[in-house]
Amino acid sequence: MNLKKALTLLLAVVLTLSLFACAPADDGEAVKVRVAALSGATGLGMAKLMEDAAQGTAKNDYSFDVYDAPEVLLPEITSGKYDIAALPTNVAAKLYNNTKGKIQILALNTLGVLYMLEIGTSNVKSIADLRGKTIYTTGQGSTPEYMLKYVLEKNGLTVGTDVQIVFETTADGVVTHAAEGAVLMLPEPKVTAVKGQLGNVTVALNMTDEWNKVCSTPLAQGCVVVNKEFAAKNPEAVAAFLEEYEASITYVRENAAAASLLVEKFKIIPKAALAEKAIPNSNLTFLAGKDMKAALVPLYQVLFNAQASSVGGALPADDFYYGAN
Repeated sequence: MNLKKALTLLLAVVLTLSLFACAPADDGEAVKVRVAALSGATGLGMAKLMEDAAQGTAKNDYSFDVYDAPEVLLPEITSGKYDIAALPTNVAAKLYNNTKGKIQILALNTLGVLYMLEIGTSNVKSIADLRGKTIYTTGQGSTPEYMLKYVLEKNGLTVGTDVQIVFETTADGVVTHAAEGAVLMLPEPKVTAVKGQLGNVTVALNMTDEWNKVCSTPLAQGCVVVNKEFAAKNPEAVAAFLEEYEASITYVRENAAAASLLVEKFKIIPKAALAEKAIPNSNLTFLAGKDMKAALVPLYQVLFNAQASSVGGALPADDFYYGAN
């Protein structure tokens, strides 16, 4: 090789190296994903992913905040503070309508978690036995209210005449009514907590079972939503989240003892002992894409027929269901 060719080759190598040095980060760089979780049953499935993120083994660069109530979280989602957030399923539909389609639903994470409790001697063996009673519960304006009214009416009971419903803003408020013979409807993990706290509590009815007797669509109560603009710009990050979230839910469902320690660590439920008992009754699930849509469309129709405002005044359009079309 003569000197001229050698110099030409050397210059080419230098230019190539300089181009690599100036190149942007490769497409595999972790994307920052801001996630809002909810305490209680809806947040349980997030625990393993939160731990993976803390250990630096997650595919995305996650940050997590845990909220006690969806009402507090909603303005934070609409302001754009979070890319992904957990919500009750009917609230997700409301948010879609209220933001004119700026959010999409990514996956279902929780099926029915509601139970009817009776304090003291149990006389409630069926929905019919609720005639003449007052039910104390939470969830006014959300899925629990419409689910309860639907089940009562399908069993021939008229709310306000045959059965009274008193709504409290918190589960602790419901528990203040726990006198002899009182009927409370509560979600896990509060059911487990109340049983440990009071002792004289009977789980009279599993409301998921009662729903299934009168409705063919699953009682899907919890989900995660995504900012539509974020999803459009970061499809790989969203795909990675769905993969890791499904694995996290599976881990929590199948490893209650180990997962309960993570649940306490990330303040999803205050105590691991409570979480371990609650996980088996929390109906954790993962449905995305077409399976998610197939479960939700008929549920939203039931809620819409019961009260249009329960889903924001209109049924969500097809673009609401991420990855389903």
